[in-house]
Amino acid sequence: MTNQIKYILCIAVLASTFTFAQERTKDTLDSEVVNIVKPYTPTISDAFKIKETPTLDDETTTTKKEIKYNIFSIPVASTFTPAKGKAATVNKAKQEKLYDNYASLGVGNYTTVLGEVYLNHELGRGETVGGYLSHHSSGKGIDGILLDDDFMDINLKAHYTKQERDYSWTVDGGGLFKNYNWYGLPPGYFDAAAADTLNVGHSFVGANIGGKIKFEDSYFKQASVRFRHFGDNQGSSENRFIVKGNVDVPIQDEIISTKVTLDYLGGSFDRNYYTTDELNYGNINFGIAPQYQLTQDDLTLNLGVNLVYLNDTEASKNKFYIYPNITASYRLVDELLIAYGGIEGGLIQNSYEDFVQENPFVSPTLFIAPTDQQYNVHAGIKGKLSNSMSYNVNARYFADRNKALFRSNPVFGEATEDYQLGNSYDVVYDDVKTFAFSGELNVDVNRNFKLGTKGEFFAYNTKDESEPWNLPDFKGSLFMDYQIDEHWFAGAGLFYVGERKGQFSVVGELIDSVPVTVALDSYFDANAHVGYRITDQISAFAKVNNIANQDYQRWFNYKVQGIQFLVGATYQFDF
Repeated sequence: MTNQIKYILCIAVLASTFTFAQERTKDTLDSEVVNIVKPYTPTISDAFKIKETPTLDDETTTTKKEIKYNIFSIPVASTFTPAKGKAATVNKAKQEKLYDNYASLGVGNYTTVLGEVYLNHELGRGETVGGYLSHHSSGKGIDGILLDDDFMDINLKAHYTKQERDYSWTVDGGGLFKNYNWYGLPPGYFDAAAADTLNVGHSFVGANIGGKIKFEDSYFKQASVRFRHFGDNQGSSENRFIVKGNVDVPIQDEIISTKVTLDYLGGSFDRNYYTTDELNYGNINFGIAPQYQLTQDDLTLNLGVNLVYLNDTEASKNKFYIYPNITASYRLVDELLIAYGGIEGGLIQNSYEDFVQENPFVSPTLFIAPTDQQYNVHAGIKGKLSNSMSYNVNARYFADRNKALFRSNPVFGEATEDYQLGNSYDVVYDDVKTFAFSGELNVDVNRNFKLGTKGEFFAYNTKDESEPWNLPDFKGSLFMDYQIDEHWFAGAGLFYVGERKGQFSVVGELIDSVPVTVALDSYFDANAHVGYRITDQISAFAKVNNIANQDYQRWFNYKVQGIQFLVGATYQFDF
């Protein structure tokens, strides 16, 4: 401690001396020229480094005690002989080979034939060609039906795709053939003798050709064109031409995604339901829908508008429509809870082909007009409850002006056509507001088992029609797929449709009746299938539909087939 005090006093004296010398030099120094003879070369003297482990200068130091370790062991006899180490192996499942093509054929009761062929072949690098053919037919056999109830449905598609460096393009086309019967005669109005004189067959033919091009790094994203022709054996004919394009329009530093649509529809029917006057229809829709997307953190907001110009070529009328096109989604809790909603609208182009796809029992005497969906407000939540379970719940409220409804044609007293006996459907239009609520749950228990269910509730408000004809108040579905083991697989589906409203009436000079509203009972349809994989390429299957053997009516006076069995096989292959 004494040494440290000495050092401090010495340093203080030197510092004061140096300060005093500077002050005196500043006061007495004359302004003279100083010539430097030799440059100053600094040197280091008395330098020292601080040791990493300093020496303690304390009066008391601590000395560590030396520690000695000994192993206390007792010798024992042992017969254990260690085996040589061996690397562990993992049993890998055999990788399943995927084939590009398949053919399937099944036969069942009601003389049912179900067949599919899918082909896809790579011609070269980025160049493929393929096609698809499906056939579904069944003979008559529904109990209590006086007329033939057989049907046939054939669809054909083909495509060619070319992948270039910056874009890809596809050319495709197809055709269809359908044959159905107006077998839904009102009970009590006709007997077997009268039914034998009727020819209620109604066949449809269609063809389409088109193409699509898609660009990678370009403001012009994609474009498509499609021409469709559709007709039937009653002299009906319809042509439709659709052009669509997506382009990104840069404005300053922002991108406006824009969709452009041109939709032409024109067709004719040989007559209307009551007279022999020809029915013609046609319109051209031109639409443009710009939209701006704003993304910030967990919020995604799409702001846009849908502008549509309609030219009714038959009525020589023009009209301009403006629809909202706003959607949003927000991640409340990552993937667990996502809120979404929006308000949208649009002009729906109805066509004869679309009506036949939904209801093949329509008469060839329809008035075709577009539906003006003024708005569709929707909101909901979706997400994942776990890695294997997802859900989706939403509510919708939309207003359709000129919504197409399927209503039964009346029994015409002066009938000259076989579809004028109350056994066909017409399309009527009304302003309908609909509230819908739906919930969906999907569960992937593992790679081999999947389960899903969905339910939808509907409430309607019509303006002119007394009922929302043939629209259900509830729809539900349940499906399951299970890969039992390497060879066996199975699945099931249950569909439920709630009550609907139909109408029955008789019109004519001698007979006329007030239209009567009838209720179509709700129904469910249970289906199941099982299959066995014989080899990697061949598998056999069996299906059963309408397990409960219900003779429910999908449409008024149109019963369905009872329980249906089908067995068949599928073959997968490569060229």
